Amino acid sequence: MGVEEEFLLVGSDGRLSTAGPEIADATTDEHGELEAELKQCQVEAVSGICRTPDEVLAQLTDLRRGLTAEAGRHGLRLLASGCPILPEPAAAEITPKPRYLRMAEWFGATARSVATCGCHVHVGIPDRAAGVEVINRVRSWLPVLLTLTANSPFDGGDTGYASWRYQEWSRWPSAGPPPEFASLDEYESIVDSLLRTGALMDRAMIYWDVRLSERHPTVEFRISDVAATPADAALFATLVRGLVARALDAGDPPVPWPEAVLRGNLWRASREGLSGSTVHPVTGQLTPVQSQLDDLVELLRPVLREDLEFVKAGVARLREQGTGARRQRTAYGRRQELVDVVDAMVVPPAWV
Repeated sequence: MGVEEEFLLVGSDGRLSTAGPEIADATTDEHGELEAELKQCQVEAVSGICRTPDEVLAQLTDLRRGLTAEAGRHGLRLLASGCPILPEPAAAEITPKPRYLRMAEWFGATARSVATCGCHVHVGIPDRAAGVEVINRVRSWLPVLLTLTANSPFDGGDTGYASWRYQEWSRWPSAGPPPEFASLDEYESIVDSLLRTGALMDRAMIYWDVRLSERHPTVEFRISDVAATPADAALFATLVRGLVARALDAGDPPVPWPEAVLRGNLWRASREGLSGSTVHPVTGQLTPVQSQLDDLVELLRPVLREDLEFVKAGVARLREQGTGARRQRTAYGRRQELVDVVDAMVVPPAWV
């Protein structure tokens, strides 16, 4: 498995910087890669291939440490939040790369206004046909996965959502839950049709919450906000790998979930987060997410094996400390000042 994390760069006042490309170019790390993103206020850290949760945790910690150090040399801070926290006077500037500039021209305000940060997890698969089967079998669990790293309640003010990033990101025409595919041929046919409509500028813009990677022999989960801590990201990645392993091993058919219903369940997950309720992916009943998380761990117990204790400890920690959304609102609740939220979520955060 491998993990990609996107971050915002902010100044001492908490406002967005434009130094993302410069920070990415200047930072080096032996374990992964640093890349510029669509907006100049963003930077992305990409781990190497990992085989254990501890490897994921170590690599993500090192990558965050390197980015934080380089940002500090420029008088900046690395912010682990799915959305900007303070109100900004103008839309974040586009990174001046040809592809990004074409995106800004074609998609207009959607490209110019969205400045969100996610966490993407890649898990190896035998082939693309197997990857389509994985997508079909895991898609009903996407709402629970979304709640695990919900980390964007503020965007210039309290949005009323645990993951406002998910709502913002859903403006892209190719974003959201994938349909259930009859085969790899149908997957490719839908992608080709989206390309013809212009909803995809290229295949890299397949923005489904889980998709086949176009660069690696992996299935890529794109459902998550950037995690508040490396430990939260490592827990998320381990559960994702467990879901993929079970999907590859299990012979049971996928639970049928109409795309419209799944989209509604994802809306509720982004609204309420880990402390709320969504429709259970198996029973179809409205159920507290905390209970569904227990069910997920139990479902994955046979495939987690030596990772089970890591997951159980991570779930216990998440329940005690809360997701990033809870931490952000706790910081805001002390004085009702958004700058306190920024200070709490910069890397390394004060509560680690």
